[in-house]
Amino acid sequence: MAVTQKLACVVERVVSHGERVYTLELRPERPVPRFRAGQFLHLALDPYDPSGFWPESRVFSIASPPAERDAVRITYAVHGRFTARMESDVVEGCRVWIKMPYGDFVVDSRADVVLFAGGTGITAFTAFLEDVTPASRQLVTLAYGARTNRLLIYRDVVERCAARLPSLDVSYFVEHDGGGDRDAVIPGRVSVAVVWPRLCHPFDRSYYISGPPPMLQSIRDDLRARNISSESIHIDAWE
Repeated sequence: MAVTQKLACVVERVVSHGERVYTLELRPERPVPRFRAGQFLHLALDPYDPSGFWPESRVFSIASPPAERDAVRITYAVHGRFTARMESDVVEGCRVWIKMPYGDFVVDSRADVVLFAGGTGITAFTAFLEDVTPASRQLVTLAYGARTNRLLIYRDVVERCAARLPSLDVSYFVEHDGGGDRDAVIPGRVSVAVVWPRLCHPFDRSYYISGPPPMLQSIRDDLRARNISSESIHIDAWE
């Protein structure tokens, strides 16, 4: 298990995706500790003094793959006071602090899995997807949804992974403007009912859910109604 470390980072890039959703690319002062795909970090905006207490912070999934230890990527939507401050204060070239790694929402690489991602919840899975090798025989089904086509912000990453991983099956869901300029999008919210017929041996799979709290509850309830055991359902519920 990696030892948690605190590191200063320079914000190298701020990407605005619209609708108050942003991606930050951070350059740490030294390589980050080894972590597992699916883990998260604490981000602090105020300076950290090692002789004092850790400042106010919030947790974010580490969206970059474990092999990229010289850079860290996170994505967030503005909800509440802390992320509103991030939106106003975090600019390219500024300095922030992180401490990592934390968490056990780690996708089992030995089992066939189904991943349900809503909005920025996809960041809990991107590192895992980028870490899977073409030689893997693991079956991975991903249901990835957002409010609009534009907010499928990791679609390009997912499609690169799908191009090299024959065992990855992806469905995209969009609540609004589902037709848009992108094809193969299912109108509406992420749905167990849509994905279910695509699953081989659904009772032998492990299920992982990451997204807004109402989505976590609805997907979990639907899976339980289909007699998927609680032990097979894993929820990224740190918010």
